[in-house]
Amino acid sequence: MPIDVASARGPAGRNNRPSPGRPGLAEAVEVSLTFDDNRLASLVFGQYDQNVAHIERRLGITGTALGNHLVVKGSPEAAEKARRVFERLYTRVQKAGTTLTLGDVDGVIQEVTVQGNLFPSAEIATDNGREQFEQIATRKRGAVRARNAAQSDYIKLLRANELVFAEGPAGTGKTWLAVGHAVSLLEQGHAERLILSRPAVEAGERLGFLPGDMREKVDPYLRPIYDALYDFMEARHVDRGLQTGIIEIAPLAFMRGRTLTNAVVLLDEAQNTTSMQMKMFLTRLGENSRMIITGDPSQIDLPPGQKSGLVEAVNVLDGVEGIGRVRFRDVDVVRHDLVRRIVTAYESAAHGESEADRNPNPRRRPLA
Repeated sequence: MPIDVASARGPAGRNNRPSPGRPGLAEAVEVSLTFDDNRLASLVFGQYDQNVAHIERRLGITGTALGNHLVVKGSPEAAEKARRVFERLYTRVQKAGTTLTLGDVDGVIQEVTVQGNLFPSAEIATDNGREQFEQIATRKRGAVRARNAAQSDYIKLLRANELVFAEGPAGTGKTWLAVGHAVSLLEQGHAERLILSRPAVEAGERLGFLPGDMREKVDPYLRPIYDALYDFMEARHVDRGLQTGIIEIAPLAFMRGRTLTNAVVLLDEAQNTTSMQMKMFLTRLGENSRMIITGDPSQIDLPPGQKSGLVEAVNVLDGVEGIGRVRFRDVDVVRHDLVRRIVTAYESAAHGESEADRNPNPRRRPLA
């Protein structure tokens, strides 16, 4: 943890002159932080201070790192928020001892922002405190904390409900977190099986015409889920689970007539199910089982005029006890900041909003 935190009004002069993108530095405050461990401080600052630069852009402050010392300048509110972000990041690396990704940094910024809104006059809570984003823990990855309030709410719903719908654009972590939660339930003994399903719609082919056995036929459609599985489990455990049936790949078309007990059942890309398929899938839920259904209603690949089973289900089942629903938005994208901007651009285009409407004073002049 930081051992020295001091705050003072910055001296007027050349170094405090306002600069593009950082207005008001002439009236900025200065916050100094000194960390105990130089090595951990370097992990917080990032390679070539990339984390410091990222926080500068996100919070509108300036940061100067030297060894284990950091000086932050900005408005009183922004400088205080930056101080809390750097302290929280230091606590993270102190416990984990690993490098931070920009996604981790964004997650801490979101967490501090939410906590600051809840407790504007209080210190940010520590891990033993009252308010932090929820986390998922697996043997391979350890604790994985939500990176925004929507993800935190999602994890809460997964724990509290037997059936959860997660809707939203690509990159919001809805499938990844669902797999992580399912793996944690499997490792803790709360479930005996993990069943993964996904409608095979994208390629326009019937599974029976694809070469290979059942797993080989459906593998291309379930590759994103496999990627998440290997993120949360050792490869040998995934392979052993697939061989023993603890992890089962079940094409949606072959789910009819089954009762799924003592299992975590995940249906991905559910926006491509028909109404009949969705009703059939929902009624497979057996005793001591959990069901997670994810999808993006803006990317429906069904034939024109065909109603999406996901869209219909969330409307029909709205308010039913034991069912949770979370809706992610473009601002909740955590995959890459550019992905967030791409999703926002498409959302704006769908509503007839131009780039000029979104950014009336662009810093960079368009290319001729």
